[in-house]
Amino acid sequence: MPAGDPFSSAEHAALDATIRRAEQLCRMEFSIFVGNAEGEPRDFATSLHNTLVAPSRSILVMVDPTRRVLEIVTGNYVRRTLTDREVELAALHMQQDFAAGDLAGGLRRGIEMLAEHARPPRTLHAKA
Repeated sequence: MPAGDPFSSAEHAALDATIRRAEQLCRMEFSIFVGNAEGEPRDFATSLHNTLVAPSRSILVMVDPTRRVLEIVTGNYVRRTLTDREVELAALHMQQDFAAGDLAGGLRRGIEMLAEHARPPRTLHAKA
């Protein structure tokens, strides 16, 4: 594990696989930042989100383990299907895993929950 990297290579691989599945499920972009937030955490997370390729279709999960801060920023398009309440629920589950010492597992579970909730509703088409 590189110095300062909170994840093993197996955890990196599992996170990458989780992100790929999540993006396929909901057709949104996921990004994770784990490190020291500069300044106010929400402002820092928002500035990171704004630098993404497609911020409107993106979900950024920012964790500052030192300050014990979790921020989730969603784009305008994402908010059409993902409510603030659903984001709060995912954050709560992530924080429980983080408190138990499972940073990678908490991120995986949170991303899975966010993707499931962000998925556009299924529509039924009746043939005429």
